[in-house]
Amino acid sequence: MPAIQQINLHIERGEIFGIIGHSGAGKSTLLRCVNMLEKPSSGTIQIDGEEMTSLDPRQLQAKRRKIGMIFQHFNLLSSATVADNIAFPLRLAGMNKAAIQSRIQELLELVGLQEHAHKYPNQLSGGQKQRVGIARALANNPDILLCDEATSALDPQTTNSILSLLLDINKKLGITILLITHEMQVIRAICDRVAVMERGLVVETGKVLDVFLKPQHAVTKEFVGQVSDLGFAQQAETAGLQSLQNGKRIRITYIGSKTYEPILFETVKSTNVSFAILQGTISAMKHVPYGQLVVELTGGEPHEIDTVIAKLKQEGIDVEVLGP
Repeated sequence: MPAIQQINLHIERGEIFGIIGHSGAGKSTLLRCVNMLEKPSSGTIQIDGEEMTSLDPRQLQAKRRKIGMIFQHFNLLSSATVADNIAFPLRLAGMNKAAIQSRIQELLELVGLQEHAHKYPNQLSGGQKQRVGIARALANNPDILLCDEATSALDPQTTNSILSLLLDINKKLGITILLITHEMQVIRAICDRVAVMERGLVVETGKVLDVFLKPQHAVTKEFVGQVSDLGFAQQAETAGLQSLQNGKRIRITYIGSKTYEPILFETVKSTNVSFAILQGTISAMKHVPYGQLVVELTGGEPHEIDTVIAKLKQEGIDVEVLGP
């Protein structure tokens, strides 16, 4: 059985694209195909219109210099200092000594390790080691940064600091970031778009907000369910709530500034409809606020409830009727 198959992804320049899936889903194989550490048995890989599978060894080596990679377990040279780890790819590229020293200082400042240049990896924390790995990956000014489970070996606080650094690098340098993870929080924190993988296939893809607020595939729903403020709406459907005889239960999704507006209250106040909020949350994905409510609408005439739902949709609010 192929490790990956029927993959068709287009990643925009400058975006942060996430690939999420369980262990064995094919994420790492897909990532390693991008820089041809794994050569696909069929299909094409194009970067800036250049077909990677047709490059000769010399051309491929040159192309790889424009593709940085960071790893789950850092992969630093244990007998080399921080500065020498960063310098390693620069020496391989034939850069002169003065230019190497200048570039090292620039990268140390970028990742916040100015005071650690002469330390060895065993003197660093996990987060500091990953910062060295990021600096090394950026040494040759790559156009693409590949992140192979870059935060999986880190604690939550350190993970947040590394994700903030990646966001900052993306913003300052305009570099395209392709990352793989099995952690929903990573996707939610920094990605623009996401692909969900299962058994070598991409089973769902789209903007992060769209995919994770309205998951379609069972695997996506499972990941969503692992994060309480996204899983609550799915839980509400199976929580054994009694069906309504004279009303409707709905899920309302707000995105952007509408999240903080009293749209539901304003919509029902001129009617005889009452509402009860069963569950709700407000959060953000990559600084975009969103809110979700599970609400029971009761009272008034049946057509008034339908009118409330129609008016909410007219306001640009996503409304889904739950249950029968």
